[in-house]
Amino acid sequence: MWVYEKKLQYPVRVSKCDVRMAKYLIEQYGGADGELAAALRYMNQRYTIPDKIIGVLTDISTEELAHLEMIATMVYKLTKDATVEQLKEAGLGAHYANHDSALYYENAGGVPWTAAYIQAKGDPIADLYEDIAAEEKARATYQWLINMTDDVDLQDSLKFLREREVVHSQRFRESVEILKEDREYKKIF
Repeated sequence: MWVYEKKLQYPVRVSKCDVRMAKYLIEQYGGADGELAAALRYMNQRYTIPDKIIGVLTDISTEELAHLEMIATMVYKLTKDATVEQLKEAGLGAHYANHDSALYYENAGGVPWTAAYIQAKGDPIADLYEDIAAEEKARATYQWLINMTDDVDLQDSLKFLREREVVHSQRFRESVEILKEDREYKKIF
């Protein structure tokens, strides 16, 4: 189903070590509105969605995995030269004690990722509205992350991710309209 190109969807550059910012970015790695939750939500929902729009969920879930890779790269680059003292000062002492410098699916507050983040109702329109909300929450989070850094290189990558969330929201909105038209279409047997 997939072909993995060994490059990021969009270049990730950072200007400096910034452990504090890495801690905040973890929200998009393992948080409720982050990339892992989105990828798994959409991949799961595609099994109960009409064939007419299944490709939208497949495409977007795949892209969310690419975004997860970008976030992981950002966190790695922001922390690769960090000392244990810097990690502790940024509030990542517990993370270091449990995982050293390894990434772990958790939110910015250190709460581990959970499958409870994934919504699937089985009603295509209800699920798509959930997906629209998820994309809008991710877009908002990216904007707040952009606001918290003065690193223009990092801001560039975050702006790319923010704009992709807007596109995903639009595609889900289009899918809702397609399903509504099908539902309202008079069927004669």
